[in-house]
Amino acid sequence: MTIRQKSYKFRLYPNLDQRIMFAKTFGSSRAIWNMMLADKIKYYEETGKTLRNTPAQYKKEFPWLKEVDSLALANVQLNLQKAYKSFFNSGFGFPKFKSKRHRQSYRTNNQNGTIAVSEGKVKLPKIGWVKLEQHRQMSGTIKSATISMSETGKYYISILCESEVCPLSKTGLSVGVDLGIEHFAILSTGEKVGNERFLKTLSKKLAREQKILSRRALVAKKAGRKLSESANYQKQRIKVAKIHEKISNKRKDFLNKLSTELVKKYDIICVEDLSSKNLMANHRLSKAIGDVSWSEFVRMLEYKAEWYEKQVSKISRWYPSSQLCSECGYHSGKKPLNVRNWVCENCGSCHDRDINASINILNEGLRLA
Repeated sequence: MTIRQKSYKFRLYPNLDQRIMFAKTFGSSRAIWNMMLADKIKYYEETGKTLRNTPAQYKKEFPWLKEVDSLALANVQLNLQKAYKSFFNSGFGFPKFKSKRHRQSYRTNNQNGTIAVSEGKVKLPKIGWVKLEQHRQMSGTIKSATISMSETGKYYISILCESEVCPLSKTGLSVGVDLGIEHFAILSTGEKVGNERFLKTLSKKLAREQKILSRRALVAKKAGRKLSESANYQKQRIKVAKIHEKISNKRKDFLNKLSTELVKKYDIICVEDLSSKNLMANHRLSKAIGDVSWSEFVRMLEYKAEWYEKQVSKISRWYPSSQLCSECGYHSGKKPLNVRNWVCENCGSCHDRDINASINILNEGLRLA
């Protein structure tokens, strides 16, 4: 049994006063980030050194910062320091200024019970008790909470808890997983998991609504109105955002369920170390590759396997899994994508391309594990 951090995400239903307070906290967090970043840049240009500023230094000049949760502003400072550290250590990317178009969120910490969940409500600093839809039970000690607002105007809270996680019982089984587009996952057991194609399913509806959105933007422009002041444009923008949200939610649900099922069933899961960024350079396949979210699926497998003391074995992306015969190991060379079945020239075995690849992934993954 090990101590792990696990987050629980629920939808919030704040009243009018609470929505106003959330908006103030979102805006203050964004403002303090931009002010601190601007001062850091200016100070570095003048002195060549890094400015160590804090949110408290701005509260005298901007007293409205005192109205919101101080821990939310303190977390902004920590996030900015982390962004600077990542830039100087790994060149990850220089911190950027935030606008209202960015994701609206803030994080606060639990100090002596300032965050609590009871009877379908959550207590938050400076906000009070907010109604939430608690669809599952939480366990462990609450460490922090992140409150966010989606593009469609929905409020969510992600509560981070620290709790003991019991390892899953060992099954003695291992599996190789070949990720694809025609089928999302092909297992070495011969099972094929279908590709739900969430984006393609709603692509016609999305294209239609986006076309209407473009027209309304053009009408607002001709009338000399800002898009933020155009009611028709904003209504249509929310319609488009709801479709994107539906696609994202369905995809996350599918990936979570499949990854959990595999971790429960198998002790060792062998997958390829794919680079989705490089694969998406193929413009014919980029949309389909982006829709399947292989990297997110592998990430889920890895953290769930770590939680429950299972193992994910990743093989090299250059390993010729589809070119080797899983029976005799004969290397038959590269094959075009339209070849789905082939016969080994050495031993005569007839192979399904994807199942053969998943068996080779399993064998190589077990060797590395």
